[in-house]
Amino acid sequence: MKKPRIKVETGSGNIFADLGLPDAEDMLLKSQIVVELHRLIKERKLTQTAAAKRIGIGQPDLSNVLRGRFRGYSAERLMRMLTAFDQDIEITVRPRRRKTGEGGRIIFGAAAG
Repeated sequence: MKKPRIKVETGSGNIFADLGLPDAEDMLLKSQIVVELHRLIKERKLTQTAAAKRIGIGQPDLSNVLRGRFRGYSAERLMRMLTAFDQDIEITVRPRRRKTGEGGRIIFGAAAG
């Protein structure tokens, strides 16, 4: 008996785009910011209550953000949450390296501590 072939597709690097969700680039950026926020909270061994107080939101709101329910938050607001943890946010604008006929990209990268 032959084993059935499993169809494998290589992702684009943006799961939200791969799923066909609207605002995929925005969702990817927000999720990357939230991952960094979660890392900082864990690294500092803070409770959600203590972290929420530091950020200036309620614990239930922070819990929702950390669970991926951040549609109501702008990328700017999420970045401000990072600044509450003494993180600098640096935005660099430059021409796109490859000419693809598409618009530019937004790339998030957390610097190594």
